[in-house]
Amino acid sequence: MGFRVVLVEDSISLGALYTEYLYSEGADVTLVHYGEDALTEIHRQPPDILILDIKLPDMSGMDILAQVNESHPDITVIMITAHGTIDIAVDAMRSGAFDFLVKPFDSKRLAITLRNALKQRQLVKLVTQYENSLPKANYQGFIGESLAMQTVYKTIDCVANSKASVFIFGESGTGKEVCAQAIHNVGNRKHKSFIALNCASIPKELIESQIFGHTKGAFTGAVSQRDGAATQADGGTFFLDEICEMELELQSKLLRFIQTGVFRRVGGSKDEKVDVRFISATNKDPWQQVQEGLFREDLYYRLHVIPIELPPLNQRGKDILLIANKLLKQYAKEEQKNFKGFSAAAQKQLQLYAWPGNVRQLQNIVRQIVVLNNADEVEVAMLPSQISKPLSNLVQAPSVYGANQTVAVMQTAPTSSAQPENSTLDNTPLSDINTVVIEALWKTEKRTIETAIELCEGNIPKAAAMLDISPSTIYRKKQSWDDMELK
Repeated sequence: MGFRVVLVEDSISLGALYTEYLYSEGADVTLVHYGEDALTEIHRQPPDILILDIKLPDMSGMDILAQVNESHPDITVIMITAHGTIDIAVDAMRSGAFDFLVKPFDSKRLAITLRNALKQRQLVKLVTQYENSLPKANYQGFIGESLAMQTVYKTIDCVANSKASVFIFGESGTGKEVCAQAIHNVGNRKHKSFIALNCASIPKELIESQIFGHTKGAFTGAVSQRDGAATQADGGTFFLDEICEMELELQSKLLRFIQTGVFRRVGGSKDEKVDVRFISATNKDPWQQVQEGLFREDLYYRLHVIPIELPPLNQRGKDILLIANKLLKQYAKEEQKNFKGFSAAAQKQLQLYAWPGNVRQLQNIVRQIVVLNNADEVEVAMLPSQISKPLSNLVQAPSVYGANQTVAVMQTAPTSSAQPENSTLDNTPLSDINTVVIEALWKTEKRTIETAIELCEGNIPKAAAMLDISPSTIYRKKQSWDDMELK
């Protein structure tokens, strides 16, 4: 059966008997007689099942149950009790124990309880696997269930417990600090400090002191010794936002600090050492900054260990409406307004807008709508003018570091009225309607997908995530296009 049990029984004879019962069920058993020994064994190698006597020589089994529930909630606990403590055993089940066995019990009674516990563990595992396979609509401050964001969530889960440096990049307003905070919150440093420093918002004369701290008298105004972000983040996470804005001279000092964990305060004469996990972010192309001599190449390689790219909002499909509705309800509650949602026309406009300011811009616009209006539903007339303009006939293609490209969804033949290059049927005069050349839908789709693949340097899974479809969809469509072109 292949499962591990820690048995806690102070009676040597009963412990030996119960151990034999467990062996017959296929368990790998560790027998201990004291509560402290049980806790040590659990922390050394957590078992699948803990069989725990309520009364032990050194401590109460209820205290052990409470500690196990706190530190190892996935362990299934079965309590052992005498007739006189059945009420306590019932309390134990209310506190998280799976079941209890009343002494004396035989191998058959133990086997039934044990098998039920294993079945429950299997069901919990299946439910967890199912839930983990579903798209997450909310994750550590993020809202969104698009494929692109699911990739981000999975990457955060994978890197959270590592000490490897993470480099987050993406356009302004995509949530880089939210991502850094999520890595900290999911990881094993969550109980320590998360210290964020924006390298673009601090004057270059002060940023070294902000990072490393200073001693009394180090410069004019330094009336006392002050800890910097490096000291404050000891044991936790240090987030350097807009890292590419840092002066080259300070970059060399930061490189030494990242390599060794050792730094020296401004005006100080001795080194100090801390344990810090580094996360950096930028809205620029960091490698381009290296090539232009604005960012040290050795620092780039030291920080760019695990890259995480946050997609622009215009590449996240239905996430736009998920975020907008969440914000609308939040702001309506704060402002004591009656808004419940967006009209169908307003939703369409929100999805077709390019969102150059990403999530931050969407937050500001929803806040503006709520403050300036009051209704049950957001109508198109309530949207700012840049969003409520007539629909464009351009499809936004994936962007790389903010360089948006567009693909026309319709081509027009030359006309005597000199139609604009990107005109649509909606604004084409009826007299000229016969001059419009309508392209087959599969060709338009083909061009958009091929553009995405090209912008992703041939990486089909990445292109699929940007387009909010699965890679298998792209492969299937490529096959169908080949069949279409052969006809």
